[in-house]
Amino acid sequence: MKARESLRDARLLLVTDPRPDLTSRVRAAVRGGVDVVQLRDKHAPREELVPLAAELREICESEGAIFTVNDDVKLARITGAAGIHLVGQEDTGTRDVRALLGPDTIVGRSAGTLVEAMEALREGADYLGIGAVYATPTKPEGDVGGLRLVQEISRANFPIPWFAIGGVTMQTAPEVAAAGASGFAVVRAILDAEDPEAAAREMRSHLAG
Repeated sequence: MKARESLRDARLLLVTDPRPDLTSRVRAAVRGGVDVVQLRDKHAPREELVPLAAELREICESEGAIFTVNDDVKLARITGAAGIHLVGQEDTGTRDVRALLGPDTIVGRSAGTLVEAMEALREGADYLGIGAVYATPTKPEGDVGGLRLVQEISRANFPIPWFAIGGVTMQTAPEVAAAGASGFAVVRAILDAEDPEAAAREMRSHLAG
């Protein structure tokens, strides 16, 4: 199955952070039901990320998950990633990315408001990261949309997958799902777990489909 076809049914997206046992934790998480793995490391130089990306891509392909990279078109091209997630609203446009990486490349966009989400959809995004829902170490309270944002996006009936991100934990997952989230994007809820496979399975259990 092609990556874009698999994306239609995706419910759980794992965003990585730097840690020495990342590959083993990602492998376990994918076994537990993670559909999309997004390699994110804001500080490591690209040349250091290439071998890690190759390992993660191999894990994803062997387990039927989708491998993407965060915000780095060159890294996506070098590693043959299935897709790329564009974070900022001023980043390279969706059409520009596909011109560089090919028409089958999956392009995700971040959106913190309904207006931003609608604009990303118009530009041709394949999926959306919606949030932050709750405050996190990198997103203070004033920058979060809360459950109200999740409800707004849910009522808009977007025709592409979207993932609520920002403070989605084992404790908050039920209320985020109840607010209408079609998927979760998480980091620590899975990667910090003693058993990432079980954590992924539990997170996924809150989502329909």
